[in-house]
Amino acid sequence: MSKHGIEGSDAASGTASQAAIGPGMTGEAPAYPVSTPVPPARSGTAHSRKLHLGHVAFMRAVVQGLDTRESWNRYLRIEGEHDDIRNVRRTVQWIRDEFAAAAKRHERYGTARLVRLDATRITDKEQALPSLEDFAIEHGLLDFSESEQLEYYEAHHGQHTQRQSRRVRVVARQLDALAWLEKLVAQPPHPDDPIASWLHPDLVAHLDAGGIKSVRQLVDRINGLGKRWWTGLRAIGAAKAERIMDWLHAHEASLGLTIGAHVHIKRSALRPHELARVVQASTAVVPLEKLVVPSALDGANGLYRAPRQLCRIDAKTDLGAVLAWIKAKPGLSSEQTAALKRKRRVDPAAPEGQASWLNYLSHTQRAYRKEAERFLLWAIVERRKALSSMTSEDCQTYRAFLANPLPAERWCGPRGREKWGPLWRPFEAPLSPRAQAQAITILKNLFKFLVDQYYLIGNPWNDVAPPKSASRPATERRFSREQWELIEDQLDHLPATSANQRLRFALHFFYATGLRLSEAVAAKLDHLDWMSYPGDKPGDEIVEGWELTVRGKGETLRGVPVPFDLVDELSAYLVARGLASDIKDHANRGAFLFGKAIDVAERAPWSPERTTAFDSKEGIATSTLYAQLKDFFTTCAAKLASTDPKGAQAFEAASTYWLRHTHGAHSIDAGVPFDVLQQNLGHASLNTIVLPAPNDGRRRMQAVQAFWAQKGKRTK
Repeated sequence: MSKHGIEGSDAASGTASQAAIGPGMTGEAPAYPVSTPVPPARSGTAHSRKLHLGHVAFMRAVVQGLDTRESWNRYLRIEGEHDDIRNVRRTVQWIRDEFAAAAKRHERYGTARLVRLDATRITDKEQALPSLEDFAIEHGLLDFSESEQLEYYEAHHGQHTQRQSRRVRVVARQLDALAWLEKLVAQPPHPDDPIASWLHPDLVAHLDAGGIKSVRQLVDRINGLGKRWWTGLRAIGAAKAERIMDWLHAHEASLGLTIGAHVHIKRSALRPHELARVVQASTAVVPLEKLVVPSALDGANGLYRAPRQLCRIDAKTDLGAVLAWIKAKPGLSSEQTAALKRKRRVDPAAPEGQASWLNYLSHTQRAYRKEAERFLLWAIVERRKALSSMTSEDCQTYRAFLANPLPAERWCGPRGREKWGPLWRPFEAPLSPRAQAQAITILKNLFKFLVDQYYLIGNPWNDVAPPKSASRPATERRFSREQWELIEDQLDHLPATSANQRLRFALHFFYATGLRLSEAVAAKLDHLDWMSYPGDKPGDEIVEGWELTVRGKGETLRGVPVPFDLVDELSAYLVARGLASDIKDHANRGAFLFGKAIDVAERAPWSPERTTAFDSKEGIATSTLYAQLKDFFTTCAAKLASTDPKGAQAFEAASTYWLRHTHGAHSIDAGVPFDVLQQNLGHASLNTIVLPAPNDGRRRMQAVQAFWAQKGKRTK
């Protein structure tokens, strides 16, 4: 035996001792002994976890006795931090158990026992062996030959060298076993794998509670929500989110899923053209502007296409025909479009696609686009037919689909997911009978347009009737007087926040005017004017008051009287927003009736809006006011849950449209003439069309003031 041979064994022993100590631990016990009792990992799923190449690479470091911190952080940080020694031990034990189980399945029982061994325990309680030279010096053997020195060395340390050699042999055999197991059990993750197959059970439980089941859904959430994608998931904070992101980046090649660069940028700093790149165009459930229609399904040769020479629209395909129909509906003015672009921070230098106009639609156009988009996607993705080849039977099937869009994970998603992201879905949930009826009505209109333009030869929706239960009487969608008193009572108990001031004014405004949500959010102080109406005969009293000019459906303008008390409330609300109390003050020009909350920085310091420049004149999105009103109705429902279950159900179902119906019903009860109500609401008819009477503005002003006066008497 040479001097170098002895020193080699000694070096191996020293390495083993370091591994036994491990980072941040003493040398009294091995870092990850297999015999250490640890609690079993919590299991929140029926899926068994899988081993990937990172597990094998980490175990190589453990077997060789290397410092495992770097290997853990590189391969297994998704399991938690390395400083959590109990978790590291538990993970090592789980990996060894999985290796042993795989060996047993292949009847390699010796290998199963081998991979459970902790080789560091073979010599970890022994002292490090000296080199042959040090031994000779210590024992005065320098004048002896090397063979004589070795003889004395073996006599003194023979048992220790045998143990050291055994450890080296065990490590070599374990490394060979890992090479065999790597080919046998290590798998790359795939996008549709359950997250339970790859992530720690604790993480799986929290993600599963948030509706995330697969790796693809996890990546979609990250890409769909951006930088703070983990907010809203219980017990998932920034540290755990970072570990998940690291794991996804490490396995990006096998997953074939890419986390977009936008995820690392604050949402407020992203421009629309940057977000437009997140979802690629495809033949899938995507918005119209991202839909790629296969040539066989594009309708160029649709079964029911009219002769091409007769067609009056420049549309070669069904998608082009649908877009022509949407364009034919009343849209935004150029000024409104420009204002919307400024609000969305659209970069004027960034190129926009041919379908970019779909981002700037009127309320009517958005409603029509939604139903056409749903039907076209269903025809292409689910039915595999061109829109211009749809039959009456297809339309009947689609009507049933509206009541239960399946598979839900493909068609349904939470409200408010923006179209630029992968979380967007055409439906929120199955449509109510009333919503189904509205969808059918709009689709009939679409196909009527296509027939009128000689694009199609017939309308397959003509024979499709809406659901029988769709014609629910309006009385079921309004608040009773008792329920409105509850609303007033709840308003009185709200904290005096900026958002609650807006809520109070909004409820009173909708009750007094009956406006649509989109009309109210678009209203500005500039649209509110003082009006004087003389009498029909000499001596009649002049009727004066405030009137709001509203742009309604079809871009038609109408004047809606606004009660004096409500204008006083509006003045107080303006002051709370930092504006002048005088409605017509020059400083208020351009201000919207409904503005953003001004105390965001104080009440929501975590909100990204706290750092943005605040404009007290700026308006809000319809979704913002809708969500606030819905939340308030839910609070009212909770108030009634124990004493009035039916009333609670009504509040749970209530929406902003209930306020419009409530205005109508209570106005009629107060004696407002039908024709006045019809004109205030902007309806073409109230069951029957009533022609406007002479001096109409005067009658409407008197009627609304009388209605509001009665409301004041009831609430005192």
